[in-house]
Amino acid sequence: MIERKEYMSQLVGYRDKRVIKIITGIRRCGKSTLLELFQKYLLEDGVNPSNIVLVNFEDYENRHLCEPSALHEHITSQMAEKGRTYVFFDEIQNVPDFQRVVDSLYLRENLDLYLTGSNAWLLSGDLATLLSGRYVEIEMLPLSFREYISAVGKGELSRLYVEYLENSSFPGTLEFHGGQKQILGYLQGIYDSVVLKDVVGRYKITDVMALESIVRFIFDNVGSRLSTKSISNAMNADGRKIDVKTVERYLRALMDSYIIYKAKRYNVKGKQYLKTLDKYYAVDMGLRYALLGKRGVDIGHILENVVYLELIRRGYEVYIGKVDELEVDFVAMNQSGFTYFQVAATVRDPATLTRELAPLRMISDHYPKYILTLDEDPDADYDGIRKIRVLDWLALDS
Repeated sequence: MIERKEYMSQLVGYRDKRVIKIITGIRRCGKSTLLELFQKYLLEDGVNPSNIVLVNFEDYENRHLCEPSALHEHITSQMAEKGRTYVFFDEIQNVPDFQRVVDSLYLRENLDLYLTGSNAWLLSGDLATLLSGRYVEIEMLPLSFREYISAVGKGELSRLYVEYLENSSFPGTLEFHGGQKQILGYLQGIYDSVVLKDVVGRYKITDVMALESIVRFIFDNVGSRLSTKSISNAMNADGRKIDVKTVERYLRALMDSYIIYKAKRYNVKGKQYLKTLDKYYAVDMGLRYALLGKRGVDIGHILENVVYLELIRRGYEVYIGKVDELEVDFVAMNQSGFTYFQVAATVRDPATLTRELAPLRMISDHYPKYILTLDEDPDADYDGIRKIRVLDWLALDS
């Protein structure tokens, strides 16, 4: 199993704290494996096996436990007489009214509760109301470039980066050694599961073809400024009549299922969040290749997608920056303040370098500013703006 150090460290840090740990993320990103790794850690730390209870709600053997009262009775009967009981619910969204069960179990002081789910809706509605302030979310993504390298072995970074994009960041693809055909089949299975189970089924969507058209459009336009109106217009121009409200609903469902992510815009000088022309990014480039093939690949926008996801992994809130009429690719915020990033496939052309530097130079604060590029050149500094090789940055520990 691949170590997921960032996520493991969060689980270890929250262990035995009076909060429910909820691990969210797209199907097959590694949530179940993370639970296995954490259970192994508990056993190695001296926890008795009888103090660990796991229920996987995608296992048909546990179908009877999808009834809330049966689940509650099962867990309370399994609680250890001595010490703390660690309870793991994998894919909890398969249990109707699970919120009430979780709320009741939370009342027991010697119980430490961990949940996983593949849809953000489980953190809305009743659960958020019942457990307000009593849970933490650990949002999980497929493998980072650094984790991918640790799994496949070190090598020339440029070659590994191409493989990372084409073979996918989903951990399960590492098990296929028969080439691209097997990997594409596996990714198609993930896509079908997400679309049919987590989007169509959950949100009662009847026009599946329209939904898939929006997925393909977003995947084909990662890193482009879009509005629901522009997406609707594009769909209508292709002969598929979709109004703005339908686009909004479908986008929300896709984001809730973690197959796409939205980056809102932020006015750097005015310190204001903007409501128009967001950007969307795909959860995995291999999934994008599986749906669209390699036609019309924009290396710069693909790289931008990879960097966006990496910033999310490193715990930032990420926005698109507006500086007067110019744009900063990413404004990354955390408790330490801001970090600004420009992302470009290459800046060897002087005009391109000047263009990428321009918005960063217009920002008057003293927070870090970077240009990330695929150029295999020495790092450089332009009046405090650092230009670094993005593959080195991606491969470093955060």
